[in-house]
Amino acid sequence: MDKRTFTNRIVVLDTETTGLNPQEGHRIIEIGCVEMVKRRLTGKRFHVYINPDRIIDDGAIAVHGITNQFLDDKPHFDQIVDDFIAFIKDAELVIHNAPFDVGFINKEFSLLKNKAGAVADYSEVFDTLAYARKKHPGQRNSLDALCKRYGIDNSHRDLHGALLDAEILADVFLLMTGGQSSLLDEGRLETAGSSENTEIKRILKDRPALKIIACNDEELSAHQQRLEAIEKAGGSCLWNQ
Repeated sequence: MDKRTFTNRIVVLDTETTGLNPQEGHRIIEIGCVEMVKRRLTGKRFHVYINPDRIIDDGAIAVHGITNQFLDDKPHFDQIVDDFIAFIKDAELVIHNAPFDVGFINKEFSLLKNKAGAVADYSEVFDTLAYARKKHPGQRNSLDALCKRYGIDNSHRDLHGALLDAEILADVFLLMTGGQSSLLDEGRLETAGSSENTEIKRILKDRPALKIIACNDEELSAHQQRLEAIEKAGGSCLWNQ
């Protein structure tokens, strides 16, 4: 599989909707995004609930638990669109089953009085579902299945939620596209790209010995699970060598 180079700024995005098809009048009711820069989460998020001006399908409510009553006092899409575009602009969007979410966002853009164009006018899109199907052909590649495959705890995910799913997808994306080894490689590339000669100097000073704190059994087990997840993702895990 070709090695993909990602932009410095990535926005992991998910939406919840009133139904399955925007061409049948269904609308977005929640958007959740988390930001990464150089494959590290920055803590910046965009999260909003949206009044869709229509009834939510019962089947959709069963999936995400968002009710019509809950959305009564929430803003409409035209009230949040400027902030949304500002958050995703010039980033690479990471989305699981991207045609679904992008189709809904583009439909919302088209309904605005001052039409906002399309997602492609602001961002590139990386579909983790399409990537997973190539990486794991013939296997289940839902977000839940990927969490299980890569050892990511999603036990707190009883219902779908845009922000929660975006946060989980960010973990899946990092492991599936290189895991920890990519972070280490990135640091090496940055060092190699420096035009200045660097010299390592040993500083000899009297200082107290470092305090060693032993981990408990639970912490050791969690650490081993993460190492195994990195190995499964195809990463080179130094601690297992």
